[in-house]
Amino acid sequence: MPVHEFKRKKIKVAFVSGSIMLSKFIRLFNSLLLIFKCIMQCMKTIVIKIAPFVFFLWVLCCSNTAVFAQSYNCNFKAPVVTIDFGTVDNAKDYYFAGVKNYSQVNGECPNDGYYSFVSYTNDCFGGNWHSLLSDHTPGDENGRMMVVNASFDPGYFFIMTVTGLKPGATYQFSGWFVNICKNTDGCDAVPFPVIDIGILANEKLIGSFQTASLVETREPVWKKYYGEFTLPLTASAISIQMKDIYEGGCGNDFAMDDILINECVLPQPVVANEKPKPVVTITKPAEKIIPAPQKTVSNKQPQQPLVQQPEKKAVATPIAIQRNSVVPVPQVIVTRANPVVRQIRTEATELIIELYDNGEIDGDTVSIYHNNELIVNHAGISDKPVTVKIKIDKQQPHHELVMVADNLGSIPPNTSLMIITAGKKRYEIFISSTEQKNAKVVIDLEE
Repeated sequence: MPVHEFKRKKIKVAFVSGSIMLSKFIRLFNSLLLIFKCIMQCMKTIVIKIAPFVFFLWVLCCSNTAVFAQSYNCNFKAPVVTIDFGTVDNAKDYYFAGVKNYSQVNGECPNDGYYSFVSYTNDCFGGNWHSLLSDHTPGDENGRMMVVNASFDPGYFFIMTVTGLKPGATYQFSGWFVNICKNTDGCDAVPFPVIDIGILANEKLIGSFQTASLVETREPVWKKYYGEFTLPLTASAISIQMKDIYEGGCGNDFAMDDILINECVLPQPVVANEKPKPVVTITKPAEKIIPAPQKTVSNKQPQQPLVQQPEKKAVATPIAIQRNSVVPVPQVIVTRANPVVRQIRTEATELIIELYDNGEIDGDTVSIYHNNELIVNHAGISDKPVTVKIKIDKQQPHHELVMVADNLGSIPPNTSLMIITAGKKRYEIFISSTEQKNAKVVIDLEE
């Protein structure tokens, strides 16, 4: 073969081989481009799907407000119930009937299984707790919060009945919580607090929420948790019940404050371009007024004369107490000591409470408050009883009676004998009160 023919054939073979390689490269490039497009589309889908979850995690971990129930798109009215635990100078007395695993103590550093109402904490347990300089309520001087040191036997630490709500209405429950344990080494923490909140009406659960885990932080961080519930048409009262679902130990202690209940009002639909209706005024002809003939009535009953009640020695008639709503603590209870002289647990019944003068009748007068409401005002006590009747049942399970001395009589102090009849049981309570000290009797439903 001539040399020039051999060269032409060699060039032709090389050109064909190059074309084949270029074609393979183009197909490979197109395949890689298709794979890249698929990867980008998958990434876009994943981002769209996980974005709400990422946002939720941000709200949960970084925000001071956390939602734990579906919102009804409500416009909320002013709170119908506010539980801020009062202030040091205007302390509110709280007693949680039915709480078994926790007890109340004084002082800012309660031990495991105890709670207290304080305005601050300071260097508790060797500095393992945050030193809270104030409660959560803004603007209240020496305001108090509830500090809970978790019990080793988990259970309810807060049970309260709230009355006076609207049947069928929707409400929002909210509260502020903070883990008061420092995020420090040397503490093998148990699970952080998780607060289970139940709303009951007619002994049935109508709302149930849980807070997120109240984690330890280097600095105290208050977080708000809230949820909605709807009352049945047959109920106007609820029972709020809270418990820490984990047992006590290092890291499982917390404080709470500013519990609110707000009524939910759904926004009204907006009607566009609605024309005003014409106003029609109707004028009626004047009517003739014919005077009725005068009648002479004979055998008229004589008018009963007014009887002025004496200021002392008044005997109160039996009163059936009906609970309406949470009421403020009267000043006479706030400014005096209120030691509990007797605690009684009884089955559902009608309580008959009779108050006598204990000893020589010397002009003692008393006032009686029932759950902070005045039910007997300046009654003189003698050998004839001042009597009230109170119904105790599942709708009204907790009763506090406070005897207030209006004077000390001629023989101080103001002494009396209270006899409580509960079904077949009879309790005698000897009471002594002064102008600095009242006397409190607590009666709870035996469950």
